[in-house]
Amino acid sequence: MLRETLSQALKDAMKAKDARRTATLRLILAALKDRDIAARTDGADRTGIPETDILAMLQTMVRQRRESITAYEQGGRLDLVEQEKEEIAIIEAFLPQQLSEAEVEAATRAAIAEVGAQGIKDMGKAMAVLKAKYVGQMDFAKAAAVLKGLLT
Repeated sequence: MLRETLSQALKDAMKAKDARRTATLRLILAALKDRDIAARTDGADRTGIPETDILAMLQTMVRQRRESITAYEQGGRLDLVEQEKEEIAIIEAFLPQQLSEAEVEAATRAAIAEVGAQGIKDMGKAMAVLKAKYVGQMDFAKAAAVLKGLLT
């Protein structure tokens, strides 16, 4: 289970005195704990959020860091750019292999066929299929762009 893998990775990073990895894993586990607490207040069971939600959370963290890289590059803060890139590499190590552009397009075409999408108004249905099948494996912003291109 991903939860145990993250905890063990934190212990290993602490033993190895790897400061960047330790800090990044602590951020991940803190975000996970916050989501678990929010899920409990929403009436969910006490076991925490499901694995698919953890993968989605990790993808969001990667996307946030990529946005930060863009802002830091514009501001000339190359030291922070390097830090964000290191964090992305650490986080991506816990995500499944990302689909290539060709695989994203093929999956998008399959989703369109599955829901019988005719136009842009059916984009939400196709995205729901993609999100159900490929959580953690594709960047849904890029998939939405491909989907929009195919439906228009």
